[in-house]
Amino acid sequence: MFGGAGEGSVSRAMDEWAREGRGTRAADLVRCAKELRKYKRHAQALELMDWMVNTKGMKISYAEHAIRLDLIYYVHGIEAVEQYFADLPDSAKNYRTYGMLLNCYCSAKMEEKATYIYSKMEELGISSGTLPINNLMSLYMKLGQHKKVTNLFEEMKVKNVKPDNLTCCLLMSTYAALNKIDAVEEVLKEMEENDVALGWSAYSTLASIYVNAGMVKKAESALKKLEGLVDIHDCRKPFDFLLSLYASLNNLSEVNRIWNVINTTFRKTNFSYLLMLQALYRPYDTDRMKQIYEYWKSIYENYDPRLTNMMTQAHLRNGMDKEAELLWATTKGKGANFNSKTCELFLEHYLGKGDVASASNWLENMAKLPKNHWKLDQEKMCCFLKYFEEHKDVEGAERFCNCLSMLGCIDGKTYESLQRSYFPTDKASHSCHQQIKEDYVDSA
Repeated sequence: MFGGAGEGSVSRAMDEWAREGRGTRAADLVRCAKELRKYKRHAQALELMDWMVNTKGMKISYAEHAIRLDLIYYVHGIEAVEQYFADLPDSAKNYRTYGMLLNCYCSAKMEEKATYIYSKMEELGISSGTLPINNLMSLYMKLGQHKKVTNLFEEMKVKNVKPDNLTCCLLMSTYAALNKIDAVEEVLKEMEENDVALGWSAYSTLASIYVNAGMVKKAESALKKLEGLVDIHDCRKPFDFLLSLYASLNNLSEVNRIWNVINTTFRKTNFSYLLMLQALYRPYDTDRMKQIYEYWKSIYENYDPRLTNMMTQAHLRNGMDKEAELLWATTKGKGANFNSKTCELFLEHYLGKGDVASASNWLENMAKLPKNHWKLDQEKMCCFLKYFEEHKDVEGAERFCNCLSMLGCIDGKTYESLQRSYFPTDKASHSCHQQIKEDYVDSA
């Protein structure tokens, strides 16, 4: 209902809805907010909950306060979360809201505050659950503090807190990061023997670990277990993982089998076609990629540049520069446009083969993109500067200078090198020299 809504539009839509005398039951609105949150429409979900509370004066439960904290984190950041939590009445500061505050600190990688809140939960007697410990495990995983992850698992055993599917995934990933495959397998065995309810994601994690370790047979065995745990009519997500992981194993027959399952069972989306193109890219099946891409072009409802970028990447990898350029010329002719990823693909490809002139064209395309925060890295910048300096290419350097100005990339070294490109010749552009100088002064 509100998926593509901009700021303020949810409130306006709900105001109109109420004026028309339609029902606005709290339970229905919360259900809608949860659905928006599920699909990462955090701003719209938060605006809907704000409308419920601030406009309609509806009361929300402790669990819904926790949801609101999560949404505030994604939309406004951790300081706003802290303020909202501080303003809650003491009666609302319970397992759910403390737990969500802990989750926000862990997501923000704020170890000191996360451990303080966990200690506070222990002090209040509300820490005895799997979720708070899983949150801390996830934090330590992100921080690379693997020993603390395993220590927390031992703490769970001491406190008689039963692990769950996520605990298993976190532990396996921890041992995989330490290159301890035997320990990964031991974790899974222990969980299975203790009747922990393992879902498909545990075997997806295991398969991914085996893939990265080059253990093909074991990876395929884990994928079979994964598939055995899912109902074909429940959810497409496990099949997306199957497709991607079989592609990592270069198992084209299984890739095509899973693709057929997805294609015949679930609603076709841009993401499913993107995933299939990515899957076929790994085993270099460019012809099949073309078939999938051409079919997608004939049926898509909303254009997605990521798919054209995948085909571009395949063409460039195969040295088919003209095909890649033609692909985008045709796409632009139909009203669609490239993005910064497109420009970066061409830029890296042409610089890699020493074709600075073609790379310059795509740098100009990059500079013209609206709201573009992309920056030219030092290595690529040096490639351009070296070429202009060696060839005394003043016109090329002038175009480059204009691009850097538009992208906000001028610094001292660039300024000095551009001076060397310009000023040894009598063709030096005074206006561009002045522009470089002004940009350098502004950035200093």
